Amino acid sequence: MRHAGVLDVGCHSALLTVVRRPAADTRLDTGLDTGLETVTSRKVRLRLNEMLGPDGRVTERGVRSLQRAVAEAMRTEHGTRVPEGAEVFAFATSVIRDAPNRDEVIARIAKATGTRLRVLSGQEEARLAYVAARQWAGPPTGRLLVLDIGGGTVEVASGFGAHPETVHSLPLGARTVTRQWLPGGVARSAAHLREVRRRLRHAFAEVADLPSVVPGGRVLACSKTFTQLARLGAAHAGPPATRRRLTTRALRASLALLARTDPGDRGRLPGISAHRAEQSLAGALVAEALMHACGATRVEICPWSTREGLLLERLAALHRLTPARSSPSPTG
Repeated sequence: MRHAGVLDVGCHSALLTVVRRPAADTRLDTGLDTGLETVTSRKVRLRLNEMLGPDGRVTERGVRSLQRAVAEAMRTEHGTRVPEGAEVFAFATSVIRDAPNRDEVIARIAKATGTRLRVLSGQEEARLAYVAARQWAGPPTGRLLVLDIGGGTVEVASGFGAHPETVHSLPLGARTVTRQWLPGGVARSAAHLREVRRRLRHAFAEVADLPSVVPGGRVLACSKTFTQLARLGAAHAGPPATRRRLTTRALRASLALLARTDPGDRGRLPGISAHRAEQSLAGALVAEALMHACGATRVEICPWSTREGLLLERLAALHRLTPARSSPSPTG
């Protein structure tokens, strides 16, 4: 049986996922599998956000950490390589893609580990997130709007069918906003918080053709940022809050809580992981501004994003279920 694998190397981890088609060969009318059966999954923690220069350059310590993480992730718990026959697409997210020394970092990782990372454009990440979200959501019944807040960028995609009609990638990720406007992850005052809110709303308002909610459409949020905010909202906003969705009411309650909580203590809040605590306030502010810009008062939390989009398309290609456009085009 053929396997498809993806190694996703980002700011916080290197995650290897190898999947195959489920035993039940059921498919939607998109031509892709209805599910993913995991064969191997291995995560190695990274703290790359602590290993960047002022200009976003990956430091020497960061390169060594990446080499170790990639080497460890590409081995199973038994110390062997990934399953025989598995084709692994290794890619780096925006923290490496946007680094001034990107080419050097990728070359050194390849030399040390034998694994060459590829980078996807922000637009391609948005497209793949949409593909995954559409597949997860089920047969198309209306317009789908997909929102994804990463560390470096925000991806927005919209459409009716298996592939999006519009995609956007914006340099307004939670890590980016923290570094530019919220050093240390802290708002110094209520006025500072209002100013960051104003800047974000202005930035999204400047985006031409940003899609918005339409009657009968669905809005899916695909990212750790949205997932953690939904968990925090479910714990503190009260009914009818739930982990499966995030409303603007719950989001604003969570934002206020994050703003008055020291970054060192946010990791103890429900849903907020310690390694994302510093950028969690920025993530909440970005989510608020993005939902406002798109006219969304609530979003559904989708557990699938770019990585799953890649896996679905690569599985489809292996089993000849889709046309030639089933493989993403790396930008470098």
